[in-house]
Amino acid sequence: MNKHFYRKTVAIMMTALLFFAIFSGNNKAEAEAEDALNIHANAAILVDAKTGRVLYQKNADTVLGIASMTKMMTEYILLQAIKEGKVKWDQEYSVSDYVYKLSQNRSLSNVPLRRDGKYKVRELYEAMTIYSANGATAALAEIIAGSEKNFVKMMNEKAKELGLKDYKFVNATGLNNRDLNGQQPTGGPDEENVMSARATAKLAYHLINEFPEVLKTASTPTKKFREGTKDEIKMDNWNWMLPGLVYGYEGMDGLKTGTTDFAGYCFTGTASRDGKRFITVVMNAKDASGKGSYKARFDETRKLLDYAFTNFTEEEIVPKNYQVKGKKTLPVDKGKEDHVKIQTKDAIKMVIKKEEKANFKPVLVIDKKKLDKNGKLMAPIKKGEKVGYLTLESKNGDLGYLTDDGKIKVDVVAAETVEKANWFVLMMRGIGGFFGDVWGSVSSTVKGWF
Repeated sequence: MNKHFYRKTVAIMMTALLFFAIFSGNNKAEAEAEDALNIHANAAILVDAKTGRVLYQKNADTVLGIASMTKMMTEYILLQAIKEGKVKWDQEYSVSDYVYKLSQNRSLSNVPLRRDGKYKVRELYEAMTIYSANGATAALAEIIAGSEKNFVKMMNEKAKELGLKDYKFVNATGLNNRDLNGQQPTGGPDEENVMSARATAKLAYHLINEFPEVLKTASTPTKKFREGTKDEIKMDNWNWMLPGLVYGYEGMDGLKTGTTDFAGYCFTGTASRDGKRFITVVMNAKDASGKGSYKARFDETRKLLDYAFTNFTEEEIVPKNYQVKGKKTLPVDKGKEDHVKIQTKDAIKMVIKKEEKANFKPVLVIDKKKLDKNGKLMAPIKKGEKVGYLTLESKNGDLGYLTDDGKIKVDVVAAETVEKANWFVLMMRGIGGFFGDVWGSVSSTVKGWF
């Protein structure tokens, strides 16, 4: 009895150990696959800038400090205000006491502003975007919203409007509130702005796609503030990956660095080559020894971009005028024709790995509002009229997209015009249908006799 109990116990223990080893191995394999790039950062993400498709992620939804990457939101709100005519580039600003004191702190990134000075919006914008000047950023917040406190409210509202998740803004600059001379706009005395890598990438995605002109300024390697005056200051871009700078990278033209004790060394980068553009985010980047540095954030960004440009290419997944097999037409009610051909208005192109193309299946979605209760389109129908859309479904899973619906879509349209049939044709169809139904009923009855 004891021997049997002993053998049974050993068997159970061995089974448990085997089970643990198998699943531990699987978890380890999954972890290694997830971070095959060996990115030394608390969080990171790589995104196709055109579609918002996520190509790599590490702790992408972990909320962390963003430091001066915050200024991407300030840039977005300013450029939108310029577009809407609420703010002008040549509009002048008179320096407030708060902005004056903040701009004088040279331990922070700043261009000192005179207490009695007047500054145009464009030069403040350039100081913020190129040199990450904090006083200039606070000045822009006051120009747009009257006060930085009001502006912070706008920042959080805009984040919600853009569909961002996992964020909190407490000031316009990304500094720790303790650096704001006791005049923090919102939040606690030691609070900082926080976001996830995914939210940060999504903000960058909206910024460069809606306001691509930001890249012209963000890619400026150096510029003189107030050139030719006693206040002239050389502004060297903090993005040292711009071509020609110390860690120059081909195609790099943005976007925003960030550094504080709380956030560590952060960088939202973007680069373009051969028609492909990618967005990267690294948060609290470190070197292999675990030490944070300026170099570390650029080294980890380089890993992401090298991986993207080496392994991904833009491919046409679905051609223009594509028709889904078995769904090439839709029935039409009261038309001269009883069916209409449908096809994609444009091609679907995606940045994918070469071996991925076969992994995508086209899915047709018809707009139900276009159909009657019998599932038919109502004539007349014009050539090119939208009847739905085509999207792609991944057979092997996907890391998702930054866009709200998480899908790439292309319109599906009528390939031809179907005019409405006149009253005589409709009447004859009605008569034909009536006698057809009668004959069908008689035929069924006769067949029943035999």
